[in-house]
Amino acid sequence: MAENISAASGLFIEAQAKIDVVRACGGGLVASADGIRFTVPVQTLYAGSNPRYFGLRHKGATSLNVVNDQVMGLGGVVVPGTLRDSLFILDAIHARDGGPKPETVIMDTASYSDIVFGLFAICGYQFSPRIADISDARLWRTNAAADYGPLQPVSNHTIRLDRIRAHWGDMLGVAGSLPLGEVRGHDLIRMLSRDGKPTGLGDAFAHYGRIFKTLHLLQFVSDEGYRRMIGAQLNVTEARHRLARKIFFGQRGELRQHYREGMEDQLGALGLALYAVVLFNSLCN
Repeated sequence: MAENISAASGLFIEAQAKIDVVRACGGGLVASADGIRFTVPVQTLYAGSNPRYFGLRHKGATSLNVVNDQVMGLGGVVVPGTLRDSLFILDAIHARDGGPKPETVIMDTASYSDIVFGLFAICGYQFSPRIADISDARLWRTNAAADYGPLQPVSNHTIRLDRIRAHWGDMLGVAGSLPLGEVRGHDLIRMLSRDGKPTGLGDAFAHYGRIFKTLHLLQFVSDEGYRRMIGAQLNVTEARHRLARKIFFGQRGELRQHYREGMEDQLGALGLALYAVVLFNSLCN
């Protein structure tokens, strides 16, 4: 069933992209990822506890969705409980139902470690999370002896290019394996750290990610248009989630499947309904 739902979803995405008013919203190359929580009242390995979202008595799961700037969902994955969403975003993007590969990926304030920035960059994405508190953010430099002018006092940390060069071959191997599904992004991120400390390859990804994290921080501070773009795209995702809550009334808005495949089919059917509503409204505007 999952293959049929994905194929049907791809047709909706293709039809949406051809509408003139939709093309005016964007080219489909900017996408945001965020999770919507569902209670799972049945016994399953694919649910986790979190009193904030599911109450004290129940467990739940997260549907992590990817939505582009043409106001159309691209697909998603089921996350047990409320595990860190950033670990699963690459999996959701690579498993999308249709649409072009996004160039910029946005998410709300959450975990955005240096390793995550490195993995997104090596796969060809600009990772652009919204930042709630930038006061303790670090800026990194590649040349310890260079004069960075006004940024000199705040760029006290140096990126180790030698560590990146030493592991560059393995890093490119990772870049090839992720899109092919040979390794999942959230599993890889876990393997790159042991007991809270990065492995040699993980350290190389961290230093590589600091290049792009620093560029993102500088642009986020200095470019109001960039901040507005991030906020506007996140608003699109939030609006889609509100619509999903209104549509998903069956079984009191709960996931009642015991297996991940069943949850994915249930959420895939919800996605089809969302695609149809969004396409209908786009045609009427």
